[in-house]
Amino acid sequence: MKSSFFARWQANFWAGLVVVLPAVISIAVVGWVFGRVSQITDTLLIFVPQALTHDSTGSMYWYWSLVALLLAVFLICAVGLLARNYFGKRLIEWVDGALLRIPLLNKIYATIKQVNDAFSSTNKTSFRTVVLVEYPRAGVYSVGFITGEQYGEAQAKLGEKVVCVFIPTTPNPTSGFLVLVPEDKVTKLEMSVADGIKYIISLGSIVPDLPAVRRQPKAATVLNDSRDQMLAPPPLPGTLPQDTPYPGAGPAVATASSLPEAAAAAAQHD
Repeated sequence: MKSSFFARWQANFWAGLVVVLPAVISIAVVGWVFGRVSQITDTLLIFVPQALTHDSTGSMYWYWSLVALLLAVFLICAVGLLARNYFGKRLIEWVDGALLRIPLLNKIYATIKQVNDAFSSTNKTSFRTVVLVEYPRAGVYSVGFITGEQYGEAQAKLGEKVVCVFIPTTPNPTSGFLVLVPEDKVTKLEMSVADGIKYIISLGSIVPDLPAVRRQPKAATVLNDSRDQMLAPPPLPGTLPQDTPYPGAGPAVATASSLPEAAAAAAQHD
């Protein structure tokens, strides 16, 4: 009786943990991200007196941090709107040129800008495709993401077209390995990038469903054949369908016009 009570208590605990754990982790991640971002966005409220925004310990109230975050989102949207017209593009180009002329800062800014452009929406190949590559040895496959196609020195030295594949580690996909793989040795998967990341984080326990795109043509063909058979006109009186064999005629196709010859041949045989 006592062991039964503890068994039920243990089962209830694990069942509750399975339900509560995803929500707790999600809230913790959102809180962590908000805390890190607010350390940057809080500086936007420098014009507001600290007597209003900070408590006695020197920490900013959470609602003022939320106001700073919303202000940052508004400013980013304003810059995006500015970048979509001619004068805004000219202004951004002038700011880029000014930053690239500053010693030391130009190296950092140029590198960050190139990385940002590589992962922007204008790049059609970066992190758009989930692939399988043989890594770390032949016969063993790893899930990766195509990050770009190499047209420079690597392709010239190797003499064949290669692609950059990022192979993330599991369960932390923020680190991994960059490998150059010949394009003909890359197996592209139909799963999305989000499904690929979930597959890696879950240690392979969350397997995306196979898209039904490949099964549609076969089903459509069966439906079309059935529809053609239903809509086909009936044979004329005194004729047989072309594909209907006549008994005893062997592999040849017999029609109603050949029935008299068959009957005469049978009579002579008798």
